[in-house]
Amino acid sequence: MAAGAAMAALGRRLRGALRLVGARPGRAAAGLPGLTPNLFPKNLAKVEPPHQLKFLHTTLSRNGLEEFFDDPKNWGEKTVKSGDAWNIKQLRGKSSEDLHKLWYVLLKEKNMLLTLEQESKRQQKPMPSPERLEKVQKSMKNIDLVVKERETALRLLQTGHEKPVPGEWRNDFLGRTYWYTYKEWPIPWYLNKKYKKRKFFYLPHVNHFIRLRHEKYLRARVRRQNLEKTRQKVLQTKFPHLAVNSQNQ
Repeated sequence: MAAGAAMAALGRRLRGALRLVGARPGRAAAGLPGLTPNLFPKNLAKVEPPHQLKFLHTTLSRNGLEEFFDDPKNWGEKTVKSGDAWNIKQLRGKSSEDLHKLWYVLLKEKNMLLTLEQESKRQQKPMPSPERLEKVQKSMKNIDLVVKERETALRLLQTGHEKPVPGEWRNDFLGRTYWYTYKEWPIPWYLNKKYKKRKFFYLPHVNHFIRLRHEKYLRARVRRQNLEKTRQKVLQTKFPHLAVNSQNQ
């Protein structure tokens, strides 16, 4: 009996929520002729139909994979005019939002130029104005440097640390200097056997090998400098007119 009474009460509630109002001639709803469900309040604001709305788009609309190809006006041209790369001084005056937008513009340009470079290799033809790719890569590198400068400045202001993760310069057992990043351990360092096995110092007899390593590095640097001087002399001997022009400039 209790279950029957509960079901009857539930039926009455559902009937009240979904009550149907008066019949309207010529209309039908839910399969019942002349009845319309009153599911919305009468004072609901009138909604404009979609065909009277105008959507705003700021992105240039293109179809297919046209973003990966150069402007059709430049097809078949040997040279394409382009501006200079963005330098660090210009990028420092822009906001972070502008740098974010410029990064993706340069990324799209880079993808387009890489596609053009690959297509030129496939057709065995010279790429028109290949210096554009170098300018784009240099601009993206400068943007990355400016963003890192801002992150470092903000980190110094908030935490006082220059690196993303705090640490210090340490020496290994061979006398090499490296940046050690602090880490979290589940137990204290004086109880950690794995941490105790690491050597952050070198013995006095290693100083001799440190001097030898430094001497080897200096000899290699001098050797590279001498090879560069020799190459410059050979080029000046082969192309004396170019050497004169470079000296005049």
